[in-house]
Amino acid sequence: MNLRPLQDRIIVKRVEEATMTAGGLYIPETAKEKPQQGEVVAVGNGKRGEDGKVFPIDLKVGDKVLFGKYAGTEVKLDGEDFLIMREDDILGVVEK
Repeated sequence: MNLRPLQDRIIVKRVEEATMTAGGLYIPETAKEKPQQGEVVAVGNGKRGEDGKVFPIDLKVGDKVLFGKYAGTEVKLDGEDFLIMREDDILGVVEK
């Protein structure tokens, strides 16, 4: 992928959720909700303040993040689905 996000934008690839419940039942595609967890694929330089200073982003490529249900803009690049969102749309980082 050759896409570099600008300013405080981040490109995230959704993490696919399991298609089977803990009880062994399969969930059909039509009943699934879109996952609210993803992996950071690319990060912009940071937000520019009114005085011209750039405030760096706290995230890095490879971080697992949580985001809101309707956060970001969905785009399709090279046959894959990605989300482009601002740093403010990220709710938290999932620690291992």
